[in-house]
Amino acid sequence: MNEVAPRTHNSGHYSLDACATSQFEQQLRAVCGLPLGAAKLIWPGAVMVNLLGYEAARSDYLSQRDRLAALPQAHLHWYGKAESRPGRKLGHITFRLAATTAAEQRQEAMGAIAAVREIWPCPDPG
Repeated sequence: MNEVAPRTHNSGHYSLDACATSQFEQQLRAVCGLPLGAAKLIWPGAVMVNLLGYEAARSDYLSQRDRLAALPQAHLHWYGKAESRPGRKLGHITFRLAATTAAEQRQEAMGAIAAVREIWPCPDPG
């Protein structure tokens, strides 16, 4: 075990846009002693791309955010951080997938990821 954190995990942020009950609502329900909601997908599939800093800068990246938000089936979540640095999570974007077969979903997801990478550089893993 490398971390114990009583918070939602960034790998599940897609649930905001693609599930009947998001992980954030589930956490509140659990803490308040309420019954948990349905966690099922309300779309055939979803893919989420983290938007990581790729430079040390103070920028709101407004033009890039506008372009990302305009992508088909895109749901952009920007965290409002004033400072970027390589590897810092600045936001994420979720795409609801319409395809129903695994092969079609994979193709749709790869297209969405490619479209994001044309606008938002992927940091060099070093």
